[in-house]
Amino acid sequence: MCGIWALFGSDECLSVQCLSAMKIAHRGPDAFRFENVNGFTNCCFGFHRLAVVDQLYGMQPIRVKKFPYLWLCYNGEIYNFKQLQKQFGFEYQTLVDGEVILHLYNKGGIEQTASMLDGVFAFILLDTANRKVFLARDTYGVRPLFKVLTDDGFLGVCSEAKGLINLKHSESLFPKVEPFLPGHYEVLDLKPSGKVASVELVKFHSYKDEPLHAACDTVENLPSGFDLETVKSNIRILFENAVRKRLMAHRRIGCLLSGGLDSSLVAAIVLKLMKEMNINYPLQTFAIGMENSPDLLAARKVAAHIGSEHHEVIFNSEEGIQAIEEVIFSLETYDITTVRASIGMYLVSKYIRKKTDSVVIFSGEGSDELTQGYIYFHKAPSPEEAAEESERLLKELYMFDVLRADRTTAAHGLELRVPFLDHRFTSYYLSLPAEMRTPKNGIEKYLLRQSFEDSNLLPKEILWRPKEAFSDGITSVKKSWFSILQDYIDQQVDDLLLEKAAEKYPFNPPKTKESYYYRQIFEKHYPGRSSWLPHYWMPRWVKTADPSARTLKHYKSAAQE
Repeated sequence: MCGIWALFGSDECLSVQCLSAMKIAHRGPDAFRFENVNGFTNCCFGFHRLAVVDQLYGMQPIRVKKFPYLWLCYNGEIYNFKQLQKQFGFEYQTLVDGEVILHLYNKGGIEQTASMLDGVFAFILLDTANRKVFLARDTYGVRPLFKVLTDDGFLGVCSEAKGLINLKHSESLFPKVEPFLPGHYEVLDLKPSGKVASVELVKFHSYKDEPLHAACDTVENLPSGFDLETVKSNIRILFENAVRKRLMAHRRIGCLLSGGLDSSLVAAIVLKLMKEMNINYPLQTFAIGMENSPDLLAARKVAAHIGSEHHEVIFNSEEGIQAIEEVIFSLETYDITTVRASIGMYLVSKYIRKKTDSVVIFSGEGSDELTQGYIYFHKAPSPEEAAEESERLLKELYMFDVLRADRTTAAHGLELRVPFLDHRFTSYYLSLPAEMRTPKNGIEKYLLRQSFEDSNLLPKEILWRPKEAFSDGITSVKKSWFSILQDYIDQQVDDLLLEKAAEKYPFNPPKTKESYYYRQIFEKHYPGRSSWLPHYWMPRWVKTADPSARTLKHYKSAAQE
């Protein structure tokens, strides 16, 4: 996890523009570098480094003797760099996993490069010999990337939008900053003036298709067919493989643990594989909540079962409320459920950074979207519509849960790993018949739970624990984080302001006091940038003005049973 930043064709003084790169310093607390591009005085790279792999030679932009005309700035982890080296006979100069991008590009061009990378990435690749600039981002947008491109060819690229919004440019006071689409690469021509012109934007991978890199995966061909035992076995094999490849790190590994199915499954498998690989330090797991919250109690059970070194972070309503503004600044969104769920994750990340030496953090993001874990999936009119909704959620992850997971951890210099979004695992799961993937017997993620039922990885009550929204599970049922926020915000936003919300904010007008409050804070930091969020995250097939799981009739909790 790092912070990348680059400018091409800047009219303004680079030393002034470079101040913008400092806005993402939190992403790479270990080292920092600016580098001008030879022969292009108005082009430069900025890089903030979190050293996770090859601590000696990992500075960027990466340049190797073999390809002196190639410059690479990337944020991510490429899990199959050793397999690709073996398959193609690449000779690496460093231990940096991203160096493979240079070799792949030299061998087969940008299309093959993007398609063969098994991992999470956002990169800027400059080829001065052919005067080309390439941008690319992984399938689900696990690593963030934003760009600004003006009509006259000024290009700015950054891991977070905050590193671009204050750039100066003669043609425009506020150049349009937008997210770079996941699963795409863009080709741009580099002119002698340092300006660029976009040539094409190409989608290189659709998450339903088996990825091109599956051919050189460590897991060989799996048995085909959809009988239940075969499917359950394949799910276990692919998910364990997804976790195993993500254990690549020279820094300490830890796990977020809410006590729900997803994070518990990840933590249990991480610990099992660490033992098999003789990683000889204890696995630290981290839970956050208010006193006696359901998540804390469930996480405690899981930690005791798997034998991790468990940390509990207790926060009160005041600390949660105080964090709202810095969380919205970090997130660059005003989406209700994203902000609400980010508070706990932001506070637990802050604790990890200050109190421990864990840097590489595993988490359960992506499972709800992939395995139909949201409570509203019980209301789906048909298995086919549920499958379509699952795909829509995966496509939009980069604006919601993946954005939350990246920004709340990156704000504290941590690197997130999300095995549920493994390309091979997700493409297999989505290839299963729609009927197999729906909730069964009133329980969501039924197939995933069934697949691990006989593994003894988790206590039965955790494996079959009903879904809790993270923002709700961190407080008790009697007084949810949702209710605490409503009570506080009710005092901050009067009724008249809400009545006139649509006049003040015609795009995505706030419908509740809570959404109004978040929008005010967002506009303070990012005025006029509301289009970064095309729409609010909301459940389907139910009538509700609020995304909290607690407002849905199906919601049940241990305390109510």
